[in-house]
Amino acid sequence: MTKSELLASIEADRRSHVAFLQEFIRKPSPNPPGDTRDVASVVSAYLLRRGVQSSIVAPKADMPNVVSEFHGPRDGRRLILNGHMDVFPVGNAEGWTKDPWSGDIEEGQVHGRGACDMKAGTAASVIAFSYLHEYRHALAGSLGLTAVSDEETGGRWGSKWLLDNDTRWHGDCMLNAEPGGVGTIRFAEKGTLRLTFTVRTAGAHGAYVHKTESASRIAASLIMKLSVIENIMPALPASLASYLAQADVQAAADRAMGAGAGKILARPTLNIGTVHGGLKVNMIPASCVFEADIRLPIGLDAATVMDLILGILRDYPQVEVSVQEAASNPSNSCAHDHRMVGILAENARSITGTKPLAIPSLGATDCKFWRYKNVPAYIYGPAPTRMAAPDESVLIDEFIAVVKTHALSAWDYLGGGA
Repeated sequence: MTKSELLASIEADRRSHVAFLQEFIRKPSPNPPGDTRDVASVVSAYLLRRGVQSSIVAPKADMPNVVSEFHGPRDGRRLILNGHMDVFPVGNAEGWTKDPWSGDIEEGQVHGRGACDMKAGTAASVIAFSYLHEYRHALAGSLGLTAVSDEETGGRWGSKWLLDNDTRWHGDCMLNAEPGGVGTIRFAEKGTLRLTFTVRTAGAHGAYVHKTESASRIAASLIMKLSVIENIMPALPASLASYLAQADVQAAADRAMGAGAGKILARPTLNIGTVHGGLKVNMIPASCVFEADIRLPIGLDAATVMDLILGILRDYPQVEVSVQEAASNPSNSCAHDHRMVGILAENARSITGTKPLAIPSLGATDCKFWRYKNVPAYIYGPAPTRMAAPDESVLIDEFIAVVKTHALSAWDYLGGGA
């Protein structure tokens, strides 16, 4: 069995891959509430049709995880393929021009909630796993599959639970297909520091501004002062700082995530996500609460940022700050020049004609849980076309390219045909 025969086999079944993705999308799995039982059954049934046995691991009954593994006849590395089955909610479907759960095909794209984030990526991992299982006699080492729940709300019952409770799913390397664009390979993610600021004053009638300060005006002043966070320079290794400063790396980030993304790959950012203050327009607010979402690049920890914030708050005795611990995580990274990066890049180039570059992600994925365990984890996935927005979709050609790239990269990593 050769690599070219594996590729030809995947290409020959192109229509069935698309049909599986459509079936996957047509089983709603919004999170919240996060019930993935129906969609997990689609994955399990697909694997069974392909002759692959799988198991359900469900520390929370309505959030099952589908897992499977196999070993080749020779000793070697262990690779894990990971993807999540839950998706963003749709709400009242305002702004959608198609049924969010239709899986319809139009102009070369499959439409529906989760099409790009990340049912296409998870389907690609499941499909690639099943073909590698068929050709397992040509591989060394072992391959694991984890199709998980709960990614959209933190991973407590999904990837995090699996890694904390069963070392089988650690592996020597992990490959994921979150939406990132076929021009990039993601090797790192910013951390999150989520904070709640509470401002309290006496409050008064709106005309009596001489009697008390406004909690809302204090909040506004503080928000402006907090922008200094974005000037903190992270302590990056010199080689990584030089790499991220390269024009082609920043251009790749811009293409994948929008103009300006490259400039903030190694910089902290501040977003004031919510502001709530006051009861009535002609009352001076006695309280104002706002939430800050701070993204921490590689080389910057939460303690450094909190020291700066606490220094600022010395001038604001009316303000208290608390950390949203469950939603705060450190940044995470692995080598941008790891063997897997080269393997992915060359296979992607041979399939798409574009050689992707390794860049950090601005947002978070389950990859962090592997990196926290010192397991290198990499993302190569389709474009984030209308991700989390109405009329989400994925290009069929990109979906198939991801299937092929993951399958061929796993083949190479596991010494296929050697």
